[in-house]
Amino acid sequence: MSALHIVNKSPFERNSLASCLRLAAKGSAVLLFEDGVIGAMKNTKHSDAVANAMSDVSFYVLGPDIKARGLNDGNVIDGIKVIDYDGFVDLTTEHKSVQSWL
Repeated sequence: MSALHIVNKSPFERNSLASCLRLAAKGSAVLLFEDGVIGAMKNTKHSDAVANAMSDVSFYVLGPDIKARGLNDGNVIDGIKVIDYDGFVDLTTEHKSVQSWL
């Protein structure tokens, strides 16, 4: 089992996502939720970094948090899986450890 990294801050507000991408080991997973969902959106200055990391890391984004911020899940970077709260719980149980990026 690998690690689950969770990021809840916007990449425009903090460097949590950049730090996570730099340190996440191959085979781990990243979940973007709360304001972190902004990091899952296409056509931002952070999109390429996320897309490039997807060759080594699985990405998930919490759908209800996308909607709560007035965003559209159709604008999520291709390959990022949109999940619900049950999916969030499943991710935490499927991984050996959970690392929160503040």
